[in-house]
Amino acid sequence: MKIDIDLSPRLAKMDFAGDGGSYFVWCPSELAMLREGNIGAAKLSLEKDGFALPCYSDSAKVAYVLQGNGVAGIVLPEKEEKVVPIKKGDAIALPFGAVTWWFNKQYTELVVLLLGDTSKGHKAGEFTDFFLTGSNGIFTGFSPEFVSRAWDVDEKTVNTLVGTQTGIGIVKLSASCKMPEPKKESRSGLVYNCEEAPLDVDIKNGGRVVVLNTKNLPLVAEVGLGADHVRLDGGAMCSALQVTYIVRGSGRVQVVGSDGRRVLDTRVKAGNLFIVPRFYVVSKICGPDGMDCFSIITTPSPISTHLAGMTSLWKALSPEVLEASFKFSPEVEKLFRSKRTS
Repeated sequence: MKIDIDLSPRLAKMDFAGDGGSYFVWCPSELAMLREGNIGAAKLSLEKDGFALPCYSDSAKVAYVLQGNGVAGIVLPEKEEKVVPIKKGDAIALPFGAVTWWFNKQYTELVVLLLGDTSKGHKAGEFTDFFLTGSNGIFTGFSPEFVSRAWDVDEKTVNTLVGTQTGIGIVKLSASCKMPEPKKESRSGLVYNCEEAPLDVDIKNGGRVVVLNTKNLPLVAEVGLGADHVRLDGGAMCSALQVTYIVRGSGRVQVVGSDGRRVLDTRVKAGNLFIVPRFYVVSKICGPDGMDCFSIITTPSPISTHLAGMTSLWKALSPEVLEASFKFSPEVEKLFRSKRTS
């Protein structure tokens, strides 16, 4: 991994918009680590009655609901449609080949973060979505003859089916349009709420961590990604290795490379995304109002090594090894050990 790659955090830029909302992306041309790490990143924003048309992607993804409540339709390969109620804090595993649609029937904007693995995609660091309907739908490219044979309807009906929806990607439905009612039981195995889940780490006056893995959401094994949600209290510090989106608050980030040189030292705010190369070390210190982060790790069962705190590597090493490694006295080692409790 080249150490001279710009690791600075970036905000998403609008890719397209419709009457019902907008779609934003992070571009590899501005955030080079997307291409280097084969990671795609996007954000969907739906207004009231906004409907993101059914599509499939060239990449497996993890979706995270940043704001609002809504409905997601999910069709896994060779499975029936699941209509799922979604809310803030939900993480959703979307394996390769899944067809999805999103709908917001509330006045509060529905915002969904999408992070995923583009190693099997058309372009490294970018999602390519294929819409089933709309003016850019895949069936608009076929002649009426081909579609009529595939669907077993006449060409007049084909023109109605394919040509009536003129929206692109996101549309606004009329108040009279009825959508399927979501079923709470459909969330099982598909959705895991990171704000309500049992905590994997809980540090008093420090922060809390929920880890998304194959144990609590087995479907992430098919996605090939793990994730975590970190909530830091004011002034707290956290270290990890992952692709991170700042959900709320602000803070400072430092990243150190293999030669011990600091390659990033910057401030981050809500909406920023930054990516750290594999095995580089990142540390975050939040501002006085705290900071929430959602991250993905490019393995479904991530292993993290902490270099600070009560679960850090230093606590496992013997005093003699620490004294020899740091070249400090037993007195300093005792002081250091006493601080490795929180």
